[in-house]
Amino acid sequence: MAQYILKRLLLMIPTLIGILFINFTILQFVPGGPIDTFKARIAGEEDFTGMGGGSAQREDDFSGDNTTDQIAIDKFKAEYGLDKPFFQRFGIMMVKYARFDFGYPMFKNKNISVLDQIKERLPVSIALGLWSTLIIYLVSIPLGIAKAVRDGTKFDTYSSAIIILAYALPSIILPVMLRMYFSGGADWGYFPLRGLQDENYDSFTAWGKFKDYVWHVTLPVISMTVAGFATKTLLTKNSFLDEIKKQYVMTARAKGLSEGRILYGHVFRNAMLIIISGFPAIFIAVFFTGSFIVEQTFSLQGLGLLGLEAVFERDYPIIMGTLFIFSLIGLAVHLLADLTYILVDPRIDFEARNS
Repeated sequence: MAQYILKRLLLMIPTLIGILFINFTILQFVPGGPIDTFKARIAGEEDFTGMGGGSAQREDDFSGDNTTDQIAIDKFKAEYGLDKPFFQRFGIMMVKYARFDFGYPMFKNKNISVLDQIKERLPVSIALGLWSTLIIYLVSIPLGIAKAVRDGTKFDTYSSAIIILAYALPSIILPVMLRMYFSGGADWGYFPLRGLQDENYDSFTAWGKFKDYVWHVTLPVISMTVAGFATKTLLTKNSFLDEIKKQYVMTARAKGLSEGRILYGHVFRNAMLIIISGFPAIFIAVFFTGSFIVEQTFSLQGLGLLGLEAVFERDYPIIMGTLFIFSLIGLAVHLLADLTYILVDPRIDFEARNS
């Protein structure tokens, strides 16, 4: 097992390099780069986002008649290595990334390093991702098992209708609806409007801090979990149904074993393998794709929102730095899922399969 883990850790290195190289290459061809953003700021176009439109200027279209402005642009290029060839810039970046040195942002909070900004915002995104994934599994697995045992009953039909409706609800709508009806000055404004802690948080007792944290995190976590229930619940149900129909279950029943022992002593271990295999996809989907919508809606300073703002401004250091962290966490989660297989079914031996 140690050899397998070491092998997987070593494989993470070329995988990370490949991910970063592909995205670094794509950024070079996206219209409205950081130089365009910098020129627009010099020209006083503070609303420039680099997303296209009339305000965007290409480098060749910039007149450069103002000597002072041109000097500032040249200095900007030299400061961030934009005057160097493509492969040289990528090589320098990878050497720095090996030391977790992501440099400094190009535009916003320039005096705070990218790494410090990531450290500041990462706990928010990890908390949302972990809580959401944990709740999805804690609810979906028992519900899926119950639906498999009661397959075809009214409970199965009604619960399927509810979770499919929840899945069909657009992910961008639910956070807005929850904030509209359950936070701030709404009719049922039981929850805070923004943030993850009260302004007087430091003065609270330990129990008060815990209640305040739960109070603030409830709506964001609900927003990120509802859509995940459907796929995980139906996957659990179908997985258990497939196992229940197999020969070894009929043999166990013939021997007089109770349904509970058959279900949780034999079926559970085999059915859970396919469910565990979906853990990386669930976590990554919640952590990456859903986080920036929820962070934007509830004014949470997380990593997803940081990356989104950087994309709008074409802030390369933040874009690549957050991508590196996202990719590293994703690869680590995939490894964790493989190790979980062994906990569920000790018969699995990855080293034997790879030899």
